[in-house]
Amino acid sequence: MQPSLIKLPEDHEHNTPHKQQAARRSILVSVFVNLILTALQVTAGLFAGSQALIADGIHSLSDLVADFVVLLASRHSSKAADADHHYGHHRYENAASLVLGGLLLAVGLGMLWAAFVKIEAPHAIPQVHMVALYVALGALLAKELLFRYMLAVAKRLRSSLLVANAWHARSDAASSLVVAIGIGGNLLGFALLDPIAALVVGLMVTRMGATFAWNALHDLMDRAVSAEEIAAIDQTLRETPGILGLHDLRTRRVGDLAIVDVHLELDAGMTVAQGHDIAVDARQRVMARHDVLNLMTHVDPVLPKIC
Repeated sequence: MQPSLIKLPEDHEHNTPHKQQAARRSILVSVFVNLILTALQVTAGLFAGSQALIADGIHSLSDLVADFVVLLASRHSSKAADADHHYGHHRYENAASLVLGGLLLAVGLGMLWAAFVKIEAPHAIPQVHMVALYVALGALLAKELLFRYMLAVAKRLRSSLLVANAWHARSDAASSLVVAIGIGGNLLGFALLDPIAALVVGLMVTRMGATFAWNALHDLMDRAVSAEEIAAIDQTLRETPGILGLHDLRTRRVGDLAIVDVHLELDAGMTVAQGHDIAVDARQRVMARHDVLNLMTHVDPVLPKIC
C-alpha cells in the first residue's frame, strides 16, 4: 500500500485557494473522527480490559498528531517564494511526510513492546468485555469510510501528502479489523489473541511509518519523478515546434511538483531571439501540462539532418 503507486487523474486542480480549503476540510474531518475514536477506544479498552483496543486507540491518537502535522505543512507549503526560498516552500510537505513516518514508527515500536510484555505472561491476560467488540467494529466502519472520503479528495487535488494521510486511514481500518478478530477470539476463550492482535497492529503501524519516512527522505534528497512522468515531459518537449532533439533531461521532486532541467537541440542557423522563443514555448507547454514548478532550459545548436 504505497502512495506512490496510486494513479491520479489528469484533470486535477493546481495549488489554488480552493485546493487548500478542500485539503484543510478533509483533514479537519479526519481530526474530528479520530478525536471521537481515540476517546471511545481508550475508554472502552480500559473498561473491557482489551489491550488490542487500547493499542488501536493510541493509534487513533497518533493520527490526531499526524493530522496537525499535515495541516501545518499544508499551510506553510502554500507560501509564495521569498528571499530565502526562491522556489517557494513546497518541501514542507516532504518534511511533514518524514515527521509523519517517524511518528508512526515510534508508535508502532511502542505497541510491539507492550504486546510482547503481555504475551510473555499469558496467565495474566483477562477475558475482555463484549463492549470491546462493538467498539472495534464501529471503529472499523468509521475508519474505512474516512479512508474512502480522504482518498477521493487526495486524487482530485493530486496531493501526495493527502494520499499518504488517506492510506494512513486505511491502515487504521485494517488494524481495527485485526483488533476486532483478536477481541472476538478472546471472547471465545482464546485469551492470547487479544495481545496478538495488538502485536499485529504494532507491526502494521511500524511498517507504514518506515515506508513513509523512507519515501520522504528520498524526496528530500532530490529523488527524480517517476519514469512515466519523465517520459510524458520528454514527449511534450519533443512536440514543441522547432525542437530537433533533447538530452540530459533531469528532474527532482519538490513537494507535489518537480523542477526540471533539460538541454534542447535547436537549429544552429537560428538567431538567438528565435531560439529563445522556442525555449520559452517549450517551458510554457511543460508547465501547463505537467506538475512542474520550473523548467530550466539550455540551448544546444545542432545542424539539421538532411534527408
